[in-house]
Amino acid sequence: MIEEETNFRRRVAVVLFNIGGPDNLAAVRPFLYNLFSDPAIITLPAGLRHLLARLLAWRRAPVAREIYKLIGGKSPITAGTRAQAAALEKKLNTGERKSEFRCFTTMRYWYPRAHQTVEEVKEFAPDDIVLLPLFPQYSTTTVGTSLGEWSRAARAARLDVPTHACCCYPLEEGVIEAHATAITRTIAEKMGDRPFRLLLSAHSLPQKTVDAGDPYVWQIDQTVDRLIKRLQEETGRAHIDHRVCYQSRVGPLKWLEPDTQSEIRRAGAEGLALIVVPIAFVSEHSETLVELDIKYAKLATEAGVPVYYRMPALGTDDRFIDALSKITLRRLGGSDCGSASSEAGERICPAGFAACHLRAGPEEV
Repeated sequence: MIEEETNFRRRVAVVLFNIGGPDNLAAVRPFLYNLFSDPAIITLPAGLRHLLARLLAWRRAPVAREIYKLIGGKSPITAGTRAQAAALEKKLNTGERKSEFRCFTTMRYWYPRAHQTVEEVKEFAPDDIVLLPLFPQYSTTTVGTSLGEWSRAARAARLDVPTHACCCYPLEEGVIEAHATAITRTIAEKMGDRPFRLLLSAHSLPQKTVDAGDPYVWQIDQTVDRLIKRLQEETGRAHIDHRVCYQSRVGPLKWLEPDTQSEIRRAGAEGLALIVVPIAFVSEHSETLVELDIKYAKLATEAGVPVYYRMPALGTDDRFIDALSKITLRRLGGSDCGSASSEAGERICPAGFAACHLRAGPEEV
């Protein structure tokens, strides 16, 4: 009995969440339907929402297929997320640990969906589960809906295992360091003495979502403020010209401003080179590979931007993977099993953000 206890290794399942994307052109329309039928995306009664989702998927599918044709006929996000999971699993299992870690992936709007990953996790028979969305900044439209789907799937499958979730990590040191190191190197190699501006581009949201208390914009600003301070230290520059902007808006609603296209035109008018940083994306997908690399690069040329350089997403950058490892270990060691928490182990959003995942104060979670 003593020998069995000595040899016991806790089994920990770490689940990485991402949005997902079609894995072939025929999957584009059902992928879009899954996206638009999510109540976190379209806030209508179920019947109207599903009807509108079918219409929107039908109308947008031809355009979306042309986009995916430009990157090989499918989204790279699932393969990229699996690569991140493999890198994290290797990192977590390096050295002497009392736990065995297995990393899994799940996608919100395409496969593998939460119900499929839940079954894979059940087969692993973990003692603990850590839920790790690949969205550094929290939004109801990304982290909120992903964790919600997982919770429903886990209940349906009777996966009754202590579960620890991270809802956000906008100020995680390793994430900031990964961005800063890469940007500092790019400034030295690509910009020289040329005047330039950083565009910190994030996926846009309808303004009404933010007005309803979603903390996404506030958390984006927190990330950017910390990053700029780090860049000032690393480059020795007292001032780093930068703008936060938002991309990928669709439809007639009012979306977050300024939009990335307007900021590209502004830089062109001012004769500034651009370094574009996908500040809210940690995986390559159509918004980076097509929108930023093709559509906006062409716009930059037309607008007179002398140099346009897009920073790669963090992907499997060792500093980023190390940050995910540290977040995982902190969440696993926390005492608030069953609830989500930020990188800091408590609520970081000011009280006015009603849609923060941690609606109660830290002491009440």
